[in-house]
Amino acid sequence: MGVLEKEPHPMSAYMILDQLRDSGFRAPLQVYRALEKLIGMGRAHRLESLNAFIACSHMSCEKGGATAFVICDRCENVQEVCDESVSLFLAGLSQKAKFRASKSSIELHGVCDACEDAYICEDA
Repeated sequence: MGVLEKEPHPMSAYMILDQLRDSGFRAPLQVYRALEKLIGMGRAHRLESLNAFIACSHMSCEKGGATAFVICDRCENVQEVCDESVSLFLAGLSQKAKFRASKSSIELHGVCDACEDAYICEDA
């Protein structure tokens, strides 16, 4: 878990493995098993669109319902958003569709304010 907590950007399983080799991890399967346990405990998240993992920044997000991720495509900064209104929206959507969701993942890609401001400054 320490590797994910120290890294500010999403990490692939192979990036994690590279950092854990000195600790005895040798196979990707070891990392994937550890990540699955961390995800199950609500301590990590998998970003589907990036095939990468991040540490959970809201220790109660698994209890709070749906979590959304805002991902900057330039700096790779990820913000975890845990908001009850997202959970309510998804519950209503499922109900309207007469569908029982077992999993949901919301990932918004774009450009953060800092990168947008830097881009504007470069053009000036």
